[in-house]
Amino acid sequence: MPLATACVATARPARYVKQLVSHMGHKAAAALTPDGRGTITVASGTCTLTPTTDRLELTATAVDTESLTRVQDVITRHLVRFATQEELAVEWTSPIDGGELEPTAPVVSTYLLSHHTPADDILGELAVATREAAADAAPMQVSSDEGALLTMLTRLTAARFAVEVGVFTGYSTLCIARGLADGGRLLACDVSEEWAAIGRPYWERAGVADRIDLRIAPALETLRALDAEPVIDLAFIDADKANYPAYYEEIVRRLRPGGLVVLDNVFLGGSVLDPAYQQERHLAMRRLNDLIAADERVDSVMLPVRDGVTIARRR
Repeated sequence: MPLATACVATARPARYVKQLVSHMGHKAAAALTPDGRGTITVASGTCTLTPTTDRLELTATAVDTESLTRVQDVITRHLVRFATQEELAVEWTSPIDGGELEPTAPVVSTYLLSHHTPADDILGELAVATREAAADAAPMQVSSDEGALLTMLTRLTAARFAVEVGVFTGYSTLCIARGLADGGRLLACDVSEEWAAIGRPYWERAGVADRIDLRIAPALETLRALDAEPVIDLAFIDADKANYPAYYEEIVRRLRPGGLVVLDNVFLGGSVLDPAYQQERHLAMRRLNDLIAADERVDSVMLPVRDGVTIARRR
């Protein structure tokens, strides 16, 4: 359970962040962002320092609890040393398992679902059909508010050519197809005809089936067969997480200027924040999240929507 936080009351939070980053930069990897947040990485883990008006918020992460304790001790010791004009109380929470984090608390989730343009009968019935057919796999379907977001983004970009990687039962497919400009086309990639077949009748009822080109094949093969020119207006990635970096690269190089790529599940249920999770999908998602943030080809934002949604716009 290698996550822990501390909230330190002080009238000088920004000053302490600068001091810690400056001092520890000689013996560890330390960085200060333009808005005053600091990140310090020592051999055993990392601590992020966020100044607010009247407190300093600390978040420490490491691969195991022993390493986490070392990170906490290092940061606490140096912070207290710099506090020559006040006495700081640095009290860390008990270790937290990242996989048990709630990115959206149930009460917030309920409120969000009640305050967006409601899904119509066709989307609602598809959601019910998915729950009945997929059982434990049903949460793979995007929520209605995320579906509304996809339709809105598709319309805002006036998308004529969209790509979806990961169809499942076709709820997000329908949401994107509805937002396409006249004559628009959606290339929908998946490996399961069985799941996609659930959505087909609903695409027909919504009058968008003729806009959807469903390709049942490994998505990388489908993407790599596309024209190398920047022809994609919008793309949505919601498939096997280990291949996200490859999907992103194939898509972003084909995005037109101003085009969007939207990626779902970038939190992985909170486990991506926890270095103790070291499976291939966790490593791939962390690598991709870092890559997108530093990718000079795009402007990006990560939103705490459901399980985390990143939107990147091609420059």
